[in-house]
Amino acid sequence: MIHISKDGNGDFTSVQQALDTLPKDNKEDIILLVRKGVYEEQITVNTPFVTLIGEGPSPEDVVLTYDLSARQVMPDGQKRGTFRSYSCLIDTHDFKAVNLTFQNTAGNADMAGQALALYADGDRLHFQNCRFISGQDTLFTGPLPPKELEPNGFIGPKQFSRRVNGRHLYEHCYIEGDIDFVFGSATAYFDQCTFHSTPIDREINGYVTAASTQQGQAYGYVMNQCRFTTSACPDRSVYLGRPWRNYAKTVLVNCYIGPHIHPEGWHDWGKTEAHDTIFYAEYQSYGPGADMENRPEWVVRLKDMDIERYSKKAVLAGGDGWF
Repeated sequence: MIHISKDGNGDFTSVQQALDTLPKDNKEDIILLVRKGVYEEQITVNTPFVTLIGEGPSPEDVVLTYDLSARQVMPDGQKRGTFRSYSCLIDTHDFKAVNLTFQNTAGNADMAGQALALYADGDRLHFQNCRFISGQDTLFTGPLPPKELEPNGFIGPKQFSRRVNGRHLYEHCYIEGDIDFVFGSATAYFDQCTFHSTPIDREINGYVTAASTQQGQAYGYVMNQCRFTTSACPDRSVYLGRPWRNYAKTVLVNCYIGPHIHPEGWHDWGKTEAHDTIFYAEYQSYGPGADMENRPEWVVRLKDMDIERYSKKAVLAGGDGWF
């Protein structure tokens, strides 16, 4: 086990310093224990079979944070863009994080634009009891969609990489943001997580998800026994999700829906052509924002017979039986 401590009483004082010593072709489990503190550094994990554990027990005790945003101007005069704004990049497979906060302090959507707390791109990525804090685009679950909609829209570390669908598991996590604050193409299962919307003083205060599930992919986002909450957004001012790409998939199973969620629940982003390709569905949603009566006709009402298909095992097992 490698110990990281800001006070100098560990093997390293910086998370990135420790990661830089690991072999990129690693095949054995490596545990990095991060002691209590706020670590202000941009972090990249590109070694497989790494587990990052916060000293905890609360994820608030260990904070990995930085403050980059899409609107910042780079030395070459270009704006940084969404995908170079991350505080932490996971670019590997078989990674686990426990009891950690991933944070971007650049500001909310109005102040900073997109500001990723975590860019997660890989297979078998597991986050347990973690917090993800930012404004717009808090958590990106890669890979990127196949094509950009505008030149250099994907500029960043994975712009020209082969797109590989990965499986992610988020257990007992807290994700906070405003616009599209969980977005991307991964197969991601959220188990007993909280999605907390923060206000931006607009008529519509935000969208929780913006999936870009690739055509032919069996699963996008599945939220099981999750909670959609706010402390300050007005009632009926936030949507559960909208499609970043036309084959977006997001399924809610036994989730609490707060009063801040718009009665329609889901938005099509003006992509009426996507009504026949997207898959948004709910099963036994409850709470003040859960009334299905006003949901659009293209939102699916799941039945009891459908639910086995959305178990953790069904979504994540894959050919290697991961879960």
